[in-house]
Amino acid sequence: MKKIVISGGGTGGHIFPALAIAKALEEKYVDCQILFIGAKNRMEMEQIPRAGYCIEGLDIRGFNRQKLFSNFSLPFILIKSLIKARKILKIFQPNAVIGVGGYVSAAALWAASQLRIPYIIQEQNSFPGITNRILSKRAKVICVAYNGMEKWFKKDKIVLCGNPVRKEIVNIVQNYEQDRIQPKEILILGGSLGALSINESIVNNLQWFVSSNIHLIWQTGRSFFSKAKEITKKLGEKIDVYEFINEMDKAYTQADIIVSRAGALAIAELAIVGKPTILIPSPNVAEDHQTKNALSLSAQNAAILIKDSHASRQLIPTLETLINNPVLCDTLSKNIEKLSIKDADKKIVEQVAKYIK
Repeated sequence: MKKIVISGGGTGGHIFPALAIAKALEEKYVDCQILFIGAKNRMEMEQIPRAGYCIEGLDIRGFNRQKLFSNFSLPFILIKSLIKARKILKIFQPNAVIGVGGYVSAAALWAASQLRIPYIIQEQNSFPGITNRILSKRAKVICVAYNGMEKWFKKDKIVLCGNPVRKEIVNIVQNYEQDRIQPKEILILGGSLGALSINESIVNNLQWFVSSNIHLIWQTGRSFFSKAKEITKKLGEKIDVYEFINEMDKAYTQADIIVSRAGALAIAELAIVGKPTILIPSPNVAEDHQTKNALSLSAQNAAILIKDSHASRQLIPTLETLINNPVLCDTLSKNIEKLSIKDADKKIVEQVAKYIK
């Protein structure tokens, strides 16, 4: 029996690729047993069991940049998490460990290193965090999604695999006629946790969507959902508000233009979907990696980049530009689709297979 540990979480951007890898492992190995390691009180503790997998939770958190005084206990929390991660691996005895990102994966990979268990890093971003750079020294392989990663990792360990995407997204069939002349369906995504700048830009311009006869599909995230629902309930059926969109494949298929954060998973999915896209990177992420992700697309004319601080005044004019410019829409669609990798999960599993004894 093959035993694999997959660790990561905190946001859907880490959870959904982890689930895609798990399913690809099960397709390759009939006798595969998979255990997830996540962070307690984060969304993976709900999403992973819902998908049918076992998960162990670590009482771990990242550095709090807003409340610096709360970080005094962080060293003790990290030590406790490292000890528990080591204990989990000693009991489960995996053949390999896969880290998909998030601070919880660092604990699992460190424990694997101490126990001499082969581990693989799945680096999602174009600019890796310092933790993955340190852990890469003992990793068997680093599966990356962007070219040019030799600046951060040893060249002989790098394999370009792409970011794993949910099967329902990969299998999207666009069996409808898209109106390139005047798009009427706009999908707004702020990530699984929501995005205040995007949400406020939308709520302050709801009348524009109504007067322009645009159907708005709006994922707000948990913190903004109640406010958005209350404000929009009198505006008619043209505005659909969701806390979280579970059937994302249907939302992608329906949309003519997409507004999104620039997380690695979002970009991987958007490339497969191949729709005109506006990226508004979150400034509240480690080492501003979302901006670097978005820049790599805008430089190839595959998406339009708007800074988070400029969203309130630039988002609606940019949407108007796209609505009235079918040639630009077509160019963005074709260029972003060129960047898609639809079998990233299988490529990662191929690398894992090399180190399973």
